[in-house]
Amino acid sequence: MPTTYEQSEIEAALAVIKFDAQGLVPAIAQQHDTGEVLMMAWMDRNAVAETMRTGRACYWSRSRRAPWRKGDTSGHIQSLVDLRVDCDGDTLLVLVEQTGVACHTGRHNCFFRAIRDGALEDIAPVIVDMDKIGKD
Repeated sequence: MPTTYEQSEIEAALAVIKFDAQGLVPAIAQQHDTGEVLMMAWMDRNAVAETMRTGRACYWSRSRRAPWRKGDTSGHIQSLVDLRVDCDGDTLLVLVEQTGVACHTGRHNCFFRAIRDGALEDIAPVIVDMDKIGKD
């Protein structure tokens, strides 16, 4: 069961979050039970409020200039476990239960490349062919 928040809690969170000049705040999605960092995305006020209200991660897509509900096209959703605000109020940690893969490349997380012997190397396999199910 995803975590949801009351309107007063949502308003309290929004009051302390420092959104940038574009109205965005970075949000790091982390698997709640393993600590695995899954991805980084952006949230606007509405995405934060929707995530807290519904218990399903919603972000702001800068490329689409629209809300992006994780899993709408792929089915690979992020259910909210806890939402945390850092000490400065300018970054969010979104603790989630990831269903399926987090990365649009079909890998479990977005941090699948590392510098090895002076070159960028893929260090994690593709798990799901996202071209067959839709990317989000």
